[in-house]
Amino acid sequence: MYDVRIPVLIVGGGPVGLATALFAGRHGLRTMVLEKRDDTSTLPRAPGLQARTMELFRAAGLGPDIRALEMGDSHPYFEGGIIKVRTYADIDEAEVLEVPSLDGPEVSPERVMGCGQDRYEKVLVAKAEEYGADVRFGSRLVSFEQDDEGVTAVVEEVRDGRRYTVRADYLVGADGASSRTREALGVRRTGRGTVFNALSVYFRAPELEQLLKGRKFILCYASAGGGLMGLSRLHGRDPWLAAPLFFPEKGEKPEDFTDERCVEIVRQAAGRDIDVEIVDKVPWRGAQLVSETFRVHRVFLAGDAAHVHPPAGGFGANTGIHDAHNLAWKLAAVLKGWGTDALLDTYDAERRPLGTAMSEQALVRNRIRHGHATDRDRADFVDDVIITLGYRYRSASVLAEPGARVLSPELELAGEPGTRAPHVWLRRGSETISTIDLFWDSYVLLTGPGGTAWAQAAEPVAEKLGIPLRTVTLGASGGLLPVDRDWAAAYGVGPGGAVLVRPDAFVSWRAAEPAADPQEVMADVLARAACQGS
Repeated sequence: MYDVRIPVLIVGGGPVGLATALFAGRHGLRTMVLEKRDDTSTLPRAPGLQARTMELFRAAGLGPDIRALEMGDSHPYFEGGIIKVRTYADIDEAEVLEVPSLDGPEVSPERVMGCGQDRYEKVLVAKAEEYGADVRFGSRLVSFEQDDEGVTAVVEEVRDGRRYTVRADYLVGADGASSRTREALGVRRTGRGTVFNALSVYFRAPELEQLLKGRKFILCYASAGGGLMGLSRLHGRDPWLAAPLFFPEKGEKPEDFTDERCVEIVRQAAGRDIDVEIVDKVPWRGAQLVSETFRVHRVFLAGDAAHVHPPAGGFGANTGIHDAHNLAWKLAAVLKGWGTDALLDTYDAERRPLGTAMSEQALVRNRIRHGHATDRDRADFVDDVIITLGYRYRSASVLAEPGARVLSPELELAGEPGTRAPHVWLRRGSETISTIDLFWDSYVLLTGPGGTAWAQAAEPVAEKLGIPLRTVTLGASGGLLPVDRDWAAAYGVGPGGAVLVRPDAFVSWRAAEPAADPQEVMADVLARAACQGS
């Protein structure tokens, strides 16, 4: 009846779609990825990989493969921040606009990294295929219909127009800002709409490095000529990436930017008559729009298909990869039989408020960098490390008091339910690992030597409910010794307390002290964390 049968069909083979296939495959799910391009990206877009993104790649088994793509040490470029000059020849007079806090050994076992998606997409494809993904380039989604049992999609091969049908349990639309999946669902978006229009100009200019005198930065804006052109540095310099703005309301359009004009724009920003070779040009819109829902029955939206915003902060691809991770373990839970449809609802409940808050922060940064910031914008500014590591979830899977903000003014990773579990270094024999390395394929109940009653109560409850659970004792008797600080204090519990952490390293529940009937407590906690009975 169908040409192909697959548990999860993913539309879009960029970083978000490939990450969805990777994470789902790591959980044992077979996926198919449809990408209309002939191959992976040839352009170094989305070049900043956040510490949280690197944590996810680390957990998925490809952290070293991604880290190997780094050209030298890219961290000093992040430390150089966002700067502004009149021309690049005036680099000695650069004004520092923003020096974001991004990582640190006390908050994450990973560091941010610069690398264009033209390089890391290849690694994502290889690892996703190793985990069983069927990645089909030159293929596009024509249409789909869903019913109570699954989704039926019509796929077309771009090269010869051949069509076939795919039957999937679930479909993930990771097909970008102009998502056909979202449009077919009829999902509306809300937000500020288009904020500006820009043209990504990829070019080679051997003299530019000398002109910049080795100055390290994430982004350098040049204001020469009355405009504002951003020069990106994280992916390297072959080619360089610049992004001049253009104004459709003034009659300007991408076609007006010939190679010759782009050469002159680069030279004007450089402040010197340097040699410039244009490699490619890609128009794009800086917009802020968030879908009104990230789920419609058996179809989910992720990445730019769900939320778009100006690139200030570099949140786009990273946030989409985090979407993929949040969704993948929940799909695996349902398809393996222990998760519920209510657990899938928590994808929208958790990721949509964050997508909205993150997109607002991108707007704040955009206004600051372009000189339009108000006092309110500066007051609303939240540091990058909070947006990327310190956000909070509120959903049926998180047993916490309602009301806390998605983004707090200060970084608070102290074991509170709804936050990413604190990073504590542990010694296991001769090996040093992070608590973050403990969380991937199951719920984990953390206790100390004084919390064995919690573990003894949780294991039979989890077995009865069919919920995958590991109990981990941190301390001398457990073989995992905290190195840098007391784990219980870091997680906000006492010596006899316990913490339940989800497969995505987010805290679901904690108890500061022992309970009179730990088995009764754990029966309620585990069922609610997995949304069983919701």
